[in-house]
Amino acid sequence: MSELDWQACVEQMATGLAVIDTDMRLRWINPALAEWLEWGPRSALGQPLAGLLGEATGQAQRSLAQQRPVQLRGVMLTAVSGRQTRVDIALQPLDGGLLLEAHALAESPSGQSPLSATLRGFAHEMKNPLAGLRGAAQLLQRRVVGDDLQALAGLIIDEADRLGALASRLLHNDGAPKLAPMNIHQPLQRVADLLQAEPHPPRLRLDYDPSLPDLRGDADRLQQALLNLARNALEAGARTLTLRTRAEYGLRLGEGVARMALRVDVADDGPGVPAALRDTLFEPLVSGRVDGTGLGLALSREIAHEHGGELRYASRAGDTVFSLYLPLEPGHD
Repeated sequence: MSELDWQACVEQMATGLAVIDTDMRLRWINPALAEWLEWGPRSALGQPLAGLLGEATGQAQRSLAQQRPVQLRGVMLTAVSGRQTRVDIALQPLDGGLLLEAHALAESPSGQSPLSATLRGFAHEMKNPLAGLRGAAQLLQRRVVGDDLQALAGLIIDEADRLGALASRLLHNDGAPKLAPMNIHQPLQRVADLLQAEPHPPRLRLDYDPSLPDLRGDADRLQQALLNLARNALEAGARTLTLRTRAEYGLRLGEGVARMALRVDVADDGPGVPAALRDTLFEPLVSGRVDGTGLGLALSREIAHEHGGELRYASRAGDTVFSLYLPLEPGHD
């Protein structure tokens, strides 16, 4: 293909494309992206990338500095007229800059958050694999010998059922948590069992306060939130995890103060949260890893908010703690 043919092909693509220079300014933009933004292709040249990506520009700077691809999901592009288009963006390092690809997303149902819309799509895709996983685990459970192996197969079946139930809720727009009296140590112990069943399990320290009262919560969702926090720590390089529970008094949660709250800590000895990620750590569908989905921490925070609680963290090298705070009374002042 000649250079002229290549240029004609690129200009006819529906995918938005741009080339960013090392000063984080637009060096080239194709007609599709210019049309979304209602910019003239020539007038766009030299425009700062911050006008396109806003706070996510820091992700682009990190992609260039580390020479690593970065995925930004659910980014809102605002045209000159104010019309908005939600897109997924891929940033790929080039010689002397970055290649930006923007893929438009389907419109979400009215009132649905980008995170929830994406999770519904994910739920649809995982239903069939979960059914196959459950069926295979059932066959294994019938054939293996030994209580330990049968217990592991049972763990797979239980987790497939739990994830299948979560997927069904999302697909049927039944997004509200199913609150019932529960003890927080039940989902915590389940998380510990899942981590210990991995091929290379981390060192686990359990530091529970057995005197904590029950709370009203959705055990499946809280388990998912805590499992996300644990896996996030392991993917970041932690080797030791501490699961800890404590009571807190007079804690401000949201716009009120909880007379008594429960705190669940997931502490790790990993390298800590990079400074470049701290401002956007909980943003949905943003990941600094090539294979990252950007769902884990965003979903965990959403689950905390559903329960009237909060998710906070403190981090330094060798000592990172994510704390899930949940009110222990029906309401708080």
